[in-house]
Amino acid sequence: MVKEKPLILFQGDSITDGGRNRKRSSDLGRGYPYFVKNLLKDKNIEAEVLNRGISGNRAVDLLGRWDEECLKLSPDIVSILIGVNDTWRRYDANDPTEPEVFEERLEKIINLTLQNTEVKLVLLNPFLLDINEKITRMREDLSQKQEVVKNLAEKYDAAFIDLDKAFAEACKTKAPDHYAYDGVHPTEVGHELIAKLWVDKVFGKR
Repeated sequence: MVKEKPLILFQGDSITDGGRNRKRSSDLGRGYPYFVKNLLKDKNIEAEVLNRGISGNRAVDLLGRWDEECLKLSPDIVSILIGVNDTWRRYDANDPTEPEVFEERLEKIINLTLQNTEVKLVLLNPFLLDINEKITRMREDLSQKQEVVKNLAEKYDAAFIDLDKAFAEACKTKAPDHYAYDGVHPTEVGHELIAKLWVDKVFGKR
């Protein structure tokens, strides 16, 4: 049950960041948190929405700033989308994050959240859209992290949104770059799809 007028906190990497102005704490950027706010308004759902996604972040970065940029904000709903950079750095910087390490870090984040706040937790699966062979090859790494997120969502009874599955379904009728121009960063249409899935999952279809 979602409380009346909840404080919603979005956390993650560049996909969540959405080019937000970090000098303005209320700025949501132009990604899916922005579209979530608009959808909630359209549905007459009152909520305060904060975005603390930071471009380039991995799970280790989230863990390092979790006290300041999650716990001290006292959110009612915490939404986390993380993992694609834990995969990406393996290929562009020879800096892999093994799935066991990713799991340990994400589970620490979850435990810190649930032990120190009374929140509804939402976990979004990291995703890739198969626009070329280079991106598709990264699935060998990302698939393990996707399994980690799914299993932790089940373990901690978190709401789970399988974005990879949703985008794969959407790409049956539109080319992958319609939703993510580089296979990772969503277009406006891609962000709108994430936002709709998020609102439907957390608040129910209305």
